[in-house]
Amino acid sequence: MSQNEIEIKSPDEVKSYPATMKVYTRTGDKGISALFTGERRSKDDAVFEALGATDELSSTLGLAVAHLENQGEKTEVLVKRLEIIQCLLQDVGSNVATPLGSKSQAKVKRTRFDKDAHHSANLETWIDEMSPDLPVHRSFILPSGGLAASTLHVARTVCRRAERSLVPLLDDIDAETFTFVNRLSDFLFVAARWTAMVHGATEKIYVHQQGRVTEFDK
Repeated sequence: MSQNEIEIKSPDEVKSYPATMKVYTRTGDKGISALFTGERRSKDDAVFEALGATDELSSTLGLAVAHLENQGEKTEVLVKRLEIIQCLLQDVGSNVATPLGSKSQAKVKRTRFDKDAHHSANLETWIDEMSPDLPVHRSFILPSGGLAASTLHVARTVCRRAERSLVPLLDDIDAETFTFVNRLSDFLFVAARWTAMVHGATEKIYVHQQGRVTEFDK
C-alpha cells in the first residue's frame, strides 16, 4: 500500500482511549469558534460555512453507505470507495480550517491536501471504470433509481454546495482541495447512475410540462 492510499479500519482494529474530553466546551456559546490554528472567528465566517457543508456531505455519504451495505460484491466496492472519500473529506476540512497565510506554518504543512493530485486522479479513474456500462440518456435525468441511488444524488447536490462554499476561500486553501471537491460531484453523479443500474432500477427523465422530452446531440 502506497502512502497515498487509505485503508479503512474497524473500531476493533484501532486502539481506544478513555473518554477524557467532554462533548460540550461552552466556548462557542457566544457565536465564536476556533480554527485549527487557534484563531477565533464568528461562526458565520466563510470557513465554518465550508466546514459545515463538507460535514453535511460526509453525513449524507454515510447514509448512502447504509443503503448500499450487504447489497452484493459490486456495491461493496462502491461502499469502500465512499468510506475512503469520507476520510478524505476530514482532510479537506483540516485544510479549510488552516488558512495558508496562518502564522503557524507547521500546521499549514501538516494539513496540506493531496499535493500530487493523487486523490482527484483516483476519482477520475473510478468514474471511467463505472461509466462505460451506463445506459445512454439524451435527456435530463431526475434524481431517482432507488433509495441508494437517490441518496447519492442528494450527496451530489450537497457536494455542489460544498464546492460553492469553497470559492470565497480559494486564496486560503490548497488548489487540490477545490479540485477534489469539484471532481467528487462528478463521481457521485456517475455513482448514483451506476447504483441504479446495478440494482435494476429505472432512472426517470425530465419531461416538459407540455409533454416534450428534451434530447441532446440530435
